[in-house]
Amino acid sequence: MIANTPEPPYYAVIFSNIRTEVDEGYGEMAEEMVRLAEQQPGYLGHESVRNGLGITISFWESLEAIKNWKAQTDHLVAQKYGREKWYLAYKTRIALVERDYGFEKK
Repeated sequence: MIANTPEPPYYAVIFSNIRTEVDEGYGEMAEEMVRLAEQQPGYLGHESVRNGLGITISFWESLEAIKNWKAQTDHLVAQKYGREKWYLAYKTRIALVERDYGFEKK
């Protein structure tokens, strides 16, 4: 699903990752992170795909909203587990979206 974002400017957090073979609650934690992110002030939506390489892009109103999400207690736990057991590697990028456009067939 393509996130329904507002008119720019807004921010995108791009989280690219390579998983380990360890599952141990990954799916449940991922679902919980989406649920919690949706409750965070400043959250605008997200898009996610996995085909070997996983990429999740979350959209935010401000850098402060991103900072607050990164520091959210349950999100800190997920980050810890990610480093310890779920990811071989990851990279997070934060970008300012200055322009967007699209197409949708009716």
